[in-house]
Amino acid sequence: MSRAGQEPASGPQGASYAISPRRVAFDWKTTPLHWIPDEPTATHVINVLHLLLPAGERWFVKVFKEALPLVTDPGLRRDVKGFMGQEATHSVQHAYVLDHLAEQDLPTEAYTRHVDFLFEKLLGESPPFGAPVTAQEWLRFRLSLIAAIEQFTAVLGDWVLRAEALDRAGADEIMLDLLRWHGAEEVEHRSVAFDMYQHCGGAGLPRYARRVEGMVVVAPVLGWLWVWGASYLMRHDPRLRGRLRYSLRSHNRAVARGLLPTWRELGTAIPRYLRRSYHPSQEGSLRRAVEYLAASPAARAAAGAVGRAAMS
Repeated sequence: MSRAGQEPASGPQGASYAISPRRVAFDWKTTPLHWIPDEPTATHVINVLHLLLPAGERWFVKVFKEALPLVTDPGLRRDVKGFMGQEATHSVQHAYVLDHLAEQDLPTEAYTRHVDFLFEKLLGESPPFGAPVTAQEWLRFRLSLIAAIEQFTAVLGDWVLRAEALDRAGADEIMLDLLRWHGAEEVEHRSVAFDMYQHCGGAGLPRYARRVEGMVVVAPVLGWLWVWGASYLMRHDPRLRGRLRYSLRSHNRAVARGLLPTWRELGTAIPRYLRRSYHPSQEGSLRRAVEYLAASPAARAAAGAVGRAAMS
């Protein structure tokens, strides 16, 4: 295991743990544009999540729906359905944040239309540009991309659950609850995409080589999208009025304050993932995630609504 106190994940190689969506809701009326006070760079670097996830997580669900008939393991099938429910909810809740940004005169369509094109066209049900790739291989490739992306979401999820500097900086409580609820669910289902790929991705060296290929594609593209997204948000931020742009220096200052994950945390996630023996149960703390979900205001409200509906 990569860090003390880690527990096995759900799925074929981990302990049994039920994965299910929580129908949360967030009220954004009082959340300021710079929800980390006096930290526009850290705010907008994290805000890139809202740019990428609505389309990205809808795409996860579509690809998993394609692959679900191939799943023969009942436990994995149950986990995949829970994963799909959680990811669909994540997509909706992050889309609401985009609406909130637009209400604060920070429209995002000029960026998100490119993200939509990436997931809906370039990575759609058929290979783009008539590429001579079989349907089976195209599905396996897309599953490998999702497994690689989920490596980073698990790392980021565990980071935000531990990021006490955000609390000390006075970050908006509603935004923190969204990020930590989402991060906790990413840790909760950290193994599902990897197990899905291993189950549907063939066998032996070709399966491992495709897993490596997935990370080789995902890591640079995700990094590029993140820098582009942060730059876009800062350039169009109506409060900054062009006085401040995204820079590596301001990013590193936010990292030093603990407001963003370190480059080491992000970078070392890649060689871990590339080990032949790797499994995502090595990432993060399921205990920490479950404890947060038990305390999260939004998750508690969602659980209460479910309970009231069951009793009526």
